[in-house]
Amino acid sequence: MRKINASKSIVSLLFIILLFSCRNKNEESQLIKKEITTEQEKTTFDSTAVNTFLETYPLLKKYEADLKKLYQKHQYHYIWFDKEGINEFANLLYDKINNLDEEGIQMNVPYQEKLEEIHNNFDKKLKPSTETELLYSAWYLFYATNVYHGLDSEKSAATEWHIPRKKMPYISYLDSLLTNPSLINKEEKKLISQYFLLKKALQKYRKIEKAGGWKNISIDTAVNAYKIGDSATVIAQIRERLFLSEDIQNNSGSAIYDKELSKGILNYKSRRGMLSSSIISKSLLEDLNIPVSERIKTIIVNMERCRWVSEDIPKSKELIAINIPSFQLSYFKNQEVVLRSKVVVGKTMNKTVIFSAPMKYIVFSPYWNVPNSILKNEILPGIAQNENYLAEHDMEWNEGKLRQRPGPKNSLGLIKFLFPNSNDIYLHDTPSKSLFERETRAFSHGCIRVAKPKELAIEILKDDPKWTPEKIEEAMNSGKENWYTLKNKIPVYIGYFTAWADNDGTIHFYNDIYKRDELLANLLFQQ
Repeated sequence: MRKINASKSIVSLLFIILLFSCRNKNEESQLIKKEITTEQEKTTFDSTAVNTFLETYPLLKKYEADLKKLYQKHQYHYIWFDKEGINEFANLLYDKINNLDEEGIQMNVPYQEKLEEIHNNFDKKLKPSTETELLYSAWYLFYATNVYHGLDSEKSAATEWHIPRKKMPYISYLDSLLTNPSLINKEEKKLISQYFLLKKALQKYRKIEKAGGWKNISIDTAVNAYKIGDSATVIAQIRERLFLSEDIQNNSGSAIYDKELSKGILNYKSRRGMLSSSIISKSLLEDLNIPVSERIKTIIVNMERCRWVSEDIPKSKELIAINIPSFQLSYFKNQEVVLRSKVVVGKTMNKTVIFSAPMKYIVFSPYWNVPNSILKNEILPGIAQNENYLAEHDMEWNEGKLRQRPGPKNSLGLIKFLFPNSNDIYLHDTPSKSLFERETRAFSHGCIRVAKPKELAIEILKDDPKWTPEKIEEAMNSGKENWYTLKNKIPVYIGYFTAWADNDGTIHFYNDIYKRDELLANLLFQQ
C-alpha cells in the first residue's frame, strides 16, 4: 500500500514540475515576444524619408501612396526588422519575387541587383536601415500588385473587360503575412482556383518547350483528310505530337491510323472545342502545328484575366457563367455545376460584351422588340422588297415601334432571361436550333442564345412548387407574354477565357474569336 502511495506521490511531483516548466517556457516565450515588440516600437524613422527614398528609387514612385499609407498605419516603425535582423517574411518574399515567371509574369523586378545585394547579407544580422526597410515594402507592393491584381483597371477595360475588378487590401494583408509568413504559400485565398490550375498547366507546357517542343507536322497538299485505317508517314508524326500533349498515353511510332490514335484525336478536338470526329483534316494539322510557345502565351494571358476576378465570385450560392470563346453556359449552385448548355454569341461585328449583372426576370412567350439598328439595316430593306414581309415574320407596329409577336417564329424563341443592363444583352431561346451544332457559334447581334432554355428555367425555378416543368412548358407555349420576377437574383457573368483547365489538369484552348488575346499580350509583355 505504501508502494502505491509512493508511486502516486512521484507522479504528482513530476506533474507539478512539468506544469511549472511549461509555464516558465510560456512566460519566457511571451517575454521574448515582448522584447522584440518593444525593440521595434523604439525604432522609428522620419516620415520625410519616404520622399527622399523615392527620389533615389524613381521606379518605385508608383507605390508612393500605398507606402505612405502603410507607414502612417504603423507610425513609421520598422516592420521588416526584428531583434535578429531582417525578418523571416523578407526571405520568403525574396523567393517569390525570384520566381515570378511561375506566376506567368514577364517583367523585370525593379532594382533586382539591390535585392540580391541585401539578400546576400542575410546572415550578417543587418541593423535596421530605412533604405532597406522601404525597399522591402515597395517590393512587396510590386509583388502583390502584379500577382494578385494584375494590370490596372484602365488597361483591362481597354481589352473590353467590363466586369467590376476586385480590390486588394495590400496593407492589411501585409500585416497578416508579417504575423504568419507561411500565408504567402496559401495564395488560394486571394485568387480564384482557376488561376492555380492554369499555373500548373503553364509548368507542364514550359517543360515541353524546354525539351524542344513538338516538331512541325508535314502537310501533304494532295491529301484532303486521313481516316482510321490509312497509312502515312504523317500519322507517326501526329502520334508523337499527341503523345507530347498527353492526348494519348503511349507512342507506338506506328504510321497506321488505328483506334488508339483515334482516341487521341477525339481528346484533342474536345480540348479545342471542335466537333467530335475522327477525321484528320488539313485544318486540324495546321492547328496541331501551333507551337508550344503560343500555347504558353495563351495560358499567361488567361492567368492575367483570372487576377481580375474576385475570389468571392465562385463562392456565390448561385451563379450563371458564360464563356464567350467556348460558346458555353454553366449554371452553378453551391459551387457545383447543375447545368451546362451550348450558346450562340455575338458575331465579330456585334461582339457580346464582357460584363456582369444580376438576373431578375424570366419572360415566357416573349415579344421581340426590334432594335433600331436591326430595323434600319435589315427590316426596312426587307419591307421595301416585300410588302408582305411583316405578315410573313409575324411582326406588328406598336406605339411607333416594331415588334414580333410571341410564338414559334419569334426570334427570341419561347423564353428569355433578363438581367437589365446598359448593353441590352440577355439570354434567350431561338427557333434556329441548327446553329448549336456548329463548331463556331458567333452569329447573334450580341445577345446570347441558349440551347437548353427550358432546362435552364426548370433549374432556376426548381424550388418554387408553383413552377413545375409542366407549368413552364405551358407558359412557354401559351402565345401570351408572361413576366416572372425571380425571388432571388442570380449573378450572371459573361467572361472571355481562351484557356481553361479542369480540376483534373486537362487544359482546353479555345479560338480567340474577338482577337482580344494579342492586345492583352502586348500590354503584358511590353512592361
